[in-house]
Amino acid sequence: MKRTILTLTSLALAGTAAAASLGEKVDQNVDDSRATIKQFATSLQGELKAAMQEGGPTQGISVCNEAAPRIAAEASESYGGDVSRTSLKVRNPDNAPDGWEREVLQRFDRLAERGADPKKLDHFEVHRTEDGGREFRYMKAIPTGEVCLTCHGENIPASVQETIDDHYPEDEARGFEKGDIRGAFTLTRPL
Repeated sequence: MKRTILTLTSLALAGTAAAASLGEKVDQNVDDSRATIKQFATSLQGELKAAMQEGGPTQGISVCNEAAPRIAAEASESYGGDVSRTSLKVRNPDNAPDGWEREVLQRFDRLAERGADPKKLDHFEVHRTEDGGREFRYMKAIPTGEVCLTCHGENIPASVQETIDDHYPEDEARGFEKGDIRGAFTLTRPL
């Protein structure tokens, strides 16, 4: 009887230690994810701003088309996982959300409709992978800013629409208003 209780107590303590260890990993992953997003957003916004100052919105579209994937690849390598952007209305079909991302984006929209500040919306989970491992997934909402409306708003200039159509023939990322959730940063890495 004592041996059984001792074994159960040992298992319970081991489970508690494993849960605490996982909790620490999750906390570190949240911090890493937020730092990675800040770096990604700062790099992309810097290149986009410079391009728009130099050549207007049509040159900005080229930055989004060419520089954004490069910046995402660099962020992914530094993060040790996958870093990208997605939306319920994508410009590039390669950025379409998977099922989990779609659910989180819909949740973000519902929360924003109820008055939540889109700048503060984020979500994370630990998932089991098909091979039995674990992965950490994190998303942070991207609110539509004033500058975003030039290419993602209701009244897009004809020359900008033409450039968008040339680069993104399947574009759905239009019709946003300032403050709408434009999409989200999405990060995944193994635990």
